[in-house]
Amino acid sequence: MTSQPPRPTLIADAAIALIAERGLRGLTHRAVDEAAGLPTGSTSNLARTRAALLELALTRIAELESAGFLDPALMPGSPRELLAQVAADGLHQALTSGRTLTVARIELALEAARRPELRDVYDRLGARFLDVAALLLARCGSPEPAADARRLIRWCDGVLFNATAGSGHGHPPTSAELQDDVARYLTALLARPE
Repeated sequence: MTSQPPRPTLIADAAIALIAERGLRGLTHRAVDEAAGLPTGSTSNLARTRAALLELALTRIAELESAGFLDPALMPGSPRELLAQVAADGLHQALTSGRTLTVARIELALEAARRPELRDVYDRLGARFLDVAALLLARCGSPEPAADARRLIRWCDGVLFNATAGSGHGHPPTSAELQDDVARYLTALLARPE
């Protein structure tokens, strides 16, 4: 007999699925209750406001997306190979098994552009990913690891948007294409001027 996840996790996961399937217009407390198979009022007891529900979903997305990140200190290989593998694998997962999370995150990113309180949450949670990228880029010899981390994250977000909601949605890159693209991008990013 498998146990059911804790109620906050169940509610957050249902909210994410609804955002990905219906967009933010389809996200209501009642719809989350129904999708999670919970009694009416369960979601509003946990997240009283829409803002609280959006924050709950965004926090869960960050939790799930960062679960695949291992401590870089424990991963074998050269720093550059490690960074290339982490980036390519993360992108591939986000476009395949994690596609629902990616679509929901894009929806929430757009909403954060209009809601300062959600923007603060989005930026705080995103800082974790920037920190890992900066650490790996510093190990690769980047003279500006924080700036290069921002560049890498922007590039990755562009790939995800293009392959999920943009003009490339009909032909998302394969794992091999992502590995090649990441290697090329890192070569350009870490190139030293003569």
